Formats: sequence, C-alpha cells, structure tokens
Amino acid sequence: MKRGELYRVARPSRDEPKRFRVFVVVSRQVLIDSRFSTVMCAPVYTAYDGLATQVPVGVEEGLKHESSIHCDEIVSLAKSMLSNYIGTLSPQKLEHLNRALRIALDIPD
Repeated sequence: MKRGELYRVARPSRDEPKRFRVFVVVSRQVLIDSRFSTVMCAPVYTAYDGLATQVPVGVEEGLKHESSIHCDEIVSLAKSMLSNYIGTLSPQKLEHLNRALRIALDIPD
C-alpha cells in the first residue's frame, strides 16, 4: 500500500448510503508501512464543486466516472478494508492532492 493509491471500500461506515466508496490513501508512507492498523484516507465522490480542497480524478486513475477527492472529509480506515486496489495518482495529481490537503488543514505553504 502506498500514499496516493485508490481503493474501493465496501460500506466504510454505517452512515454510507452506497454499497461501495472509493478512497485515496493520504497518510505518510512511514505510517502506512508501520504496525498501526489504520491509515488516513480521503473519499472520492462523483460531485465536483470546484473547491480548492477537491482534486479532480477520473478514468486515468482507474475510475469509471469523472470524480473528485474531497480533502475536507478525511477519515481513518483499517488497512484491512483497503484490499480492492483501483489505481494510483500521477505525480502531478499527488502534488494537487498535497495542495488541497494543506488548504483543508489550514497549513501554510
């Protein structure tokens, strides 16, 4: 598992209306590689509102539809839930994700 990978997750929470949701791993690699059982992830939705905290993604990343990563909705998921690999963000998309996360978390450049 690596930072920037996308996974399809079955019912990540009880409140999730869909049977599956795609998430991108946003935790730092040292945490991903550690013995900890969870990682931080951002959900992918088909809605894109053009917010600075959203990153457009789509077919190039292995998705079926044009979508966006929503960095304002970061969640912690068990690594064991991330077993259905979809694709990986390009270096350019990963940089876009980094900018969106800095904005979402109010971290200065």
